[in-house]
Amino acid sequence: MDFSIEYDYDRANPKSIEAYAQKLIGKSFRQIMDDDENNLREEGATYGETDVAEAKRNKGNLGQIIEECFFHYSCNSDARADFPEAGVELKVTPYKVNKNGTLAAKERLILTMIDYMTVVDEDFDNSHFWNKSKLILLVYYLYMQEAKYNLDYHIGYAKLFTPPEQDLKIIRHDYEIIVSKIRAGKAHELSEGDTMYLGAAPKAATSANRRKQPFSDELAKPRAFAFKNSYMTYVLNNYIVPGKDTYEPIIKDESVDSFEDYVVNKIDALAGYSVEDLCVKYDIDASKKPKSLEALLAYRILGIKGNHAAEFEKANVVVKTIRIGNNNKIKESMSFPTFKFKELIEEEWENSTFGNYLRETRFLFVVYKFDSDNTLRLKGAQFWNIPYEDLEIEVRSVWERTVQILKEGLKFEKVNGAYQNNFPKASENRVSHVRPHGQNAKDTYELPDGRQYPKQCFWLNNTYILDQVEDELKE
Repeated sequence: MDFSIEYDYDRANPKSIEAYAQKLIGKSFRQIMDDDENNLREEGATYGETDVAEAKRNKGNLGQIIEECFFHYSCNSDARADFPEAGVELKVTPYKVNKNGTLAAKERLILTMIDYMTVVDEDFDNSHFWNKSKLILLVYYLYMQEAKYNLDYHIGYAKLFTPPEQDLKIIRHDYEIIVSKIRAGKAHELSEGDTMYLGAAPKAATSANRRKQPFSDELAKPRAFAFKNSYMTYVLNNYIVPGKDTYEPIIKDESVDSFEDYVVNKIDALAGYSVEDLCVKYDIDASKKPKSLEALLAYRILGIKGNHAAEFEKANVVVKTIRIGNNNKIKESMSFPTFKFKELIEEEWENSTFGNYLRETRFLFVVYKFDSDNTLRLKGAQFWNIPYEDLEIEVRSVWERTVQILKEGLKFEKVNGAYQNNFPKASENRVSHVRPHGQNAKDTYELPDGRQYPKQCFWLNNTYILDQVEDELKE
């Protein structure tokens, strides 16, 4: 393919590339192809002229259309950035409009594949990943479920993006966590829950795909460096869409090397304070019993007026408060969103809703404990994500058994007004179980066999959560 043509932009100037890209806004991919006066696409190339199912497999073609029909350069697998003279990488990525009208990234942004054999010898600043990711031209297109062809998706935004200084410190730290795990021979245990903004995302054609790693004989899933879905949603709403309000940041006028250490130290500094003392300190009327009071106090300690922190939104960090009794036990297990029985049995574990939630979520445990006088006091905080084996062995077995029970037909009876069933119990698994999570027995979903049954969800056992809490927070 001959690309010896004059460009309508300066390939060595990032701002010129961005200004030219703005002409994409409002156009569908079909229009971009039709507008291509040079007719540079290859003979017979359809670029996604397929049904919806096929389109999902060929969404990469949309980036190819932008490259070849708009910017007029050939799609390639060059190790350099797409616009090497300007150091700009082009990324075409979908967003969606939620039912409440808010905007969200539809998926994580894949940046570069992780080469386990070479990444262990690279430092961040000179890494293949950072050389391809330090300046990105983000072209966001609106995903529409009702569109028959992916060519009919329209482009909403086109803008240059480089992570701001504080984001970059977190991304650099995330990179080191991922590479350190590979150097430790644990590439097979990588999880997106290990990190904040930059994840090691699974990237394979089939779940059976595996690659060699340098310091272990165990084969690992192919993975790519990727900005997490939560981070891309934040980027969209706060750096790309003009005039959007941002969530309050925890890090305001300073710059810190370790965000997680900063958060933990800030909360730990008030360890020993009673909930009543903290309510007085932060001017909260405890008599009105605000919802999730202990979590609300954690946000106040971190300097957040509401219950959303910018960094937590970017990193998909979920705040969970843990209350330890003066008997050194936790009363409550940890609940998760309800699942629909008929949808659950259609999932595969590798891409299951619950499995992915635990893989991709990092938790901030804020721990309180009742003292001998039954006064609830702050103990401190820790970041946590579920260990690889606990998820892939213990939780997986509960998930698979639940699916099997639903497929074979749930067995239940009503005894003294309460339902008894054969879902996995807390006594049967060290980590997880299934039990109700509806408002009442009339709050139901339809079983695969057509019967109605109270809503259920997966839980992490209270005894398991207590085991995960650091020893010094239990004392």
